[in-house]
Amino acid sequence: MITSVFKKSTPLNYSLVVILILVFFFLFQIQEPSWMSSYFLAFQKISLLCFISASFFLINFIVKKNGLSKDNGYAIFFYLLFILFFPTIFNNPNVIYANFFLLLALRRLISLQSLKASKEKIFDASFWILVASLFQFWCILFLILVFISIVFHVSRDYRNWVLPFIALLAVAIIFLLVSLIFHFNVIEFFEKRAVIDLRIDYFKNNYENGALSIYVAVALFFVVSILTTLSNRPQIVHTSYKKVVACFFIAVFVFILSPNKSNDLLIFSITPLTIMAASHVEYVQQKLNNEIVFYVLICCSLFTFFSQL
Repeated sequence: MITSVFKKSTPLNYSLVVILILVFFFLFQIQEPSWMSSYFLAFQKISLLCFISASFFLINFIVKKNGLSKDNGYAIFFYLLFILFFPTIFNNPNVIYANFFLLLALRRLISLQSLKASKEKIFDASFWILVASLFQFWCILFLILVFISIVFHVSRDYRNWVLPFIALLAVAIIFLLVSLIFHFNVIEFFEKRAVIDLRIDYFKNNYENGALSIYVAVALFFVVSILTTLSNRPQIVHTSYKKVVACFFIAVFVFILSPNKSNDLLIFSITPLTIMAASHVEYVQQKLNNEIVFYVLICCSLFTFFSQL
């Protein structure tokens, strides 16, 4: 039944996902209703909701525009299910903003396969990744994905290798100007964020631990699926899927290295995992198998969401 609903992209799919986003977002927010009495906090919550909603449409655009998914709603539905694994994401502005900018970067990097306006795409992707790193410092590791994309597509032109450093200079200048306007210490800003912390003992309760464990098992399933079936997929999308897999593993390293660790940081792995999950469902044509995948994921996401409220 679920596969039938999302098998085609229709206004019903998008409406259903938007309604579910609103429902789950406000279910989590009403746990601490103090924000309703503050205009600033209320505005912040609305802005978070807007960025989250925009992320759904960005993912949909990425998979459709680059041939990573057919005309269906699987990607946005999987993205919703994976977000529900870690509901505290709804209260973390830094990871939501950083994830949005990383999506803008990923959009440019995957579309690099067309070889049109390659220099602009490399600069834009580097720029957005560096902007994301201002919100979550170790997102700077996603610059590795920029260089991987250059190797895949446009490595012969030396100017492409220089563009990420020009983007770094541009972001540094803008950031310094902002620091002068708002009078904050740039060195202190990075000293607090450019820290490596490998400890994974942050769990507040067993439910957070359980959510991480289930998510890891689900992630392993889809990663193994894409790696074992990649050779059977159309040649034209091989490099795009390789970049998606690389993006996932970079996101894992961001999670491992980041200080102030929490499950929220896994949001950066959700986008590539969503693409792999949607691809798996499309590749496996057996309806029963796909229904099982959907229902298992729905049960897991709902359990982890409500257990952490």
